[in-house]
Amino acid sequence: MDNCLTALIFCVLMLGAVVEARVVTVSRGPLIRVAGQPVSVHCEVTEYGGPREQDFEWMRSSGDSVDRTKIISTFDPSFSHASLSPRVASGDLSLSRTSDNQVELKISEVRLEDAGIYWCQTPSTDSVISGNYEAKVQVIVISNTLKVSPVAPPPVVPEGSDITLSCNVTRELSQPTYLSVNWAVKKKGAAATEDILTFGPQGDAIAGPKYTQRYADGGLRLVPGRNGLFELVMSRVTNEDQGIYQCTGAEWTHESGGTWMKIMESVKEMGTVAVTPTGQSLSVSASSPSSPLLSPGNTLTLLCSVAADNLPSLAVEVGWLADGRDLLTMDRSGVVVLSNVSSTSGATGAQGGRGEASLERTAAGDYRLRVRGVSLEDGGLYTCRVRAFIQREGRRAGGGERWHMATEKTSSPVTVKVAEIKPSLSVALESLQQPHMMSQPTELACHVTNITHLPVGGRLGVTWEHTTLPAVGDDPQSSHPIGSLDAHGNLLPGDMYSDRLKSGLMSLSRVEPNTFKLHFLRTKDIDMGQYVCTVSAWTVNSQGVMLKAAEYKSTPQTVRWATKLPSLSVVAKPLREASVGGATFEMSCSLALENLGEAGFSVLVQSQESEESSVRTIMSLSPDNVLQHGGATDPNRRDSLVLSKSGPSEFLFRLAGVQLSDRGFYWCDITAWTKQQAGQTWTKATSAESNKVKIHFTENGPSFSLAIQSDASSVYPWETAKMECSLSVSGTAPRSGTTQSDELAYEVRWFFTRLRGGESTSQVASVDRFGVVRKDARNSSSDLSIERQDTHTYTLSIHGTQDSDGGEYYCIATPWYLSSSTGAWTQAGELMSSRVFLTIRFAVWGSLRLPLLYGVAASIGVGIFSLVLGLVCAQCCCRNPTHTPRSRNKLMDLEMD
Repeated sequence: MDNCLTALIFCVLMLGAVVEARVVTVSRGPLIRVAGQPVSVHCEVTEYGGPREQDFEWMRSSGDSVDRTKIISTFDPSFSHASLSPRVASGDLSLSRTSDNQVELKISEVRLEDAGIYWCQTPSTDSVISGNYEAKVQVIVISNTLKVSPVAPPPVVPEGSDITLSCNVTRELSQPTYLSVNWAVKKKGAAATEDILTFGPQGDAIAGPKYTQRYADGGLRLVPGRNGLFELVMSRVTNEDQGIYQCTGAEWTHESGGTWMKIMESVKEMGTVAVTPTGQSLSVSASSPSSPLLSPGNTLTLLCSVAADNLPSLAVEVGWLADGRDLLTMDRSGVVVLSNVSSTSGATGAQGGRGEASLERTAAGDYRLRVRGVSLEDGGLYTCRVRAFIQREGRRAGGGERWHMATEKTSSPVTVKVAEIKPSLSVALESLQQPHMMSQPTELACHVTNITHLPVGGRLGVTWEHTTLPAVGDDPQSSHPIGSLDAHGNLLPGDMYSDRLKSGLMSLSRVEPNTFKLHFLRTKDIDMGQYVCTVSAWTVNSQGVMLKAAEYKSTPQTVRWATKLPSLSVVAKPLREASVGGATFEMSCSLALENLGEAGFSVLVQSQESEESSVRTIMSLSPDNVLQHGGATDPNRRDSLVLSKSGPSEFLFRLAGVQLSDRGFYWCDITAWTKQQAGQTWTKATSAESNKVKIHFTENGPSFSLAIQSDASSVYPWETAKMECSLSVSGTAPRSGTTQSDELAYEVRWFFTRLRGGESTSQVASVDRFGVVRKDARNSSSDLSIERQDTHTYTLSIHGTQDSDGGEYYCIATPWYLSSSTGAWTQAGELMSSRVFLTIRFAVWGSLRLPLLYGVAASIGVGIFSLVLGLVCAQCCCRNPTHTPRSRNKLMDLEMD
């Protein structure tokens, strides 16, 4: 056992010795550095034993020489060689611990004599010597031969031109090092510079974050030259490219492991570049080489001169405007585009009513506008508008070129006048037909006389205008155009009169070459006011286009009549009076109307039991003869009601088989309606009520009484409670040949007020006079049933009563009897019974009986189970074991002992 334990301990120690093999590593070399630059060399130890924090020693040798010069140590301040102690003291040589097992040797300014092999050693703290305790790396120090020589760019460049940024970067090649060049700019107000482009050291070009898209679109181009010359061309600069440009050259080394190390860098300022905006140098001028005063049919010529510092780099869009309206535009590709105005002079014309216009480029920056066959419409102020565009590199997502509008300028206006003789004429407005009331026709005539200077082919047009009178219409004293007839006879209706002109209720016409008429078929109140006709003279220009030469307005003509409000009177008289039940009642309503033309009428037949009672609508008849029954009409009696138009101004109402409930006052409410034309909605004009006609007769019907009783005032839960509603009748005897049950019927409803939960009363059940039973929703699990014992007795049963059924109950009955005079069913007044109180008792013994029985049974069961369990345990666990007799053979006993 001891031998096995010793072998196990030995195996564990050997395994620990194998695992803990010390490993010391340094930066992978060789390390090429430039004299005067900082150098750092890392050293790390792993898989070691002993304390966590390890100590390090640095030494240097020339090549693989055995002689080593001590540099610095982490634990011995006097470790450094005498020749290096001043540099250690000044901090030029220092040791920085980055972790317990890592240190970094730093040289602030490396010297040429610092080149050599650097050794990193770690004193042993391991229990067993294993692994390596030192590592080396070669450091090569070269002289600083990097030179950066930039070429100053032009201080001021026009917008849209190109800038070439030249920078010369060289070095003397003694070791395998590489070069890179970087261009950057510091813009006004910016805290830091922005990288434009970096080239090298691997031969690739990387654009700055803000210049990536521009480089991809070709706006930045790198042109490597010979002998270290690098040029960056920035195309089509804008104001955003202003700033101080600088060039940075760097020297790199490619160390083991594939990493690039910058060992030297030089930054040189190239100069400040300012971009002149195109708007500062762009100038636009318009001139007229011919006389600005032209005669009709002459040719107008205007010149537009455009000048700019960077004109060859710009794409120019030139447009001519006449009185602020676009006339012609030549886009930046040289295509002439007409203005977005209706034109009747063909594809080359500028706009309707003007001469034929053309635009052409005669030289660089010179554009000429010509308008042939000028007319009066061609006079005005002409300006030349120029828009300068600068093209961006690349294309849009849709494939189009990227253009940036740099500026827009407009020249001073040039005044052009066209002398033309206007036609002369006289206009007179005459009223041919004056209305005296609403709905009568109106006709006005506009006469043109003394026409002079109207050339051959000239035509006349007319425009009608209406001005409302004060306090008439929604907008007093406002003018509205009615419509016009142009030189070709086309009708152009105004917005407010468009529907009336299209439907024929109004018309504009030319009855003679010099006479125009305005006609209203039915005049409205809003048509009153002042009317004016304006006659326009049209001439034909050299291109055959009709031009408006002159306009002449007539004196106003007033259309007005004495306004009288329409009045309506209605008289009702009985044609057949109902003196007994079952008779037929007829009433006629005659109306008289004044100050209103054609109209439609709506009729309401209304009734009232007494002067103080509410008004009921029996029937109604609309202006379109649509008959409707009111809400007070019994659906079963609608065949007995008639409302019709019996004459031009008379209406007839008939009620057959009158009953006691029909007694009261009857009258007609008539409203007059008008509409301007077919298809429009009716407009209310006036209304009036007739006198009242009374239906009165007496009938002695039976009288009724109602009583309620309950079989028990208190019941236990789940029992059945019964309440009986009994009605008694006295008075008129049944008709001969019928029994009392055939001519009597009842509607019975039961109501309940809860004992607990509030004083609100709710209906619980009902039976109508046809025997249909309805139960209302209740908050109880009990059930209800209604039983008709005989003609006058109804029983309500509550099955399975609950505590929530306790409270007051009463019933309401509505008798219906068959009238002996009319032979119709008649409704008597409602009867309400007294109230009965139902109490739900609480059964104490019934609620506690089952729980007590369950408890006694459970107690007896537990006791019996305890007795049985005790007997079983006594028999099985407490019984004495069988006694074994002692052997009589003492010798055998001793031997066993």
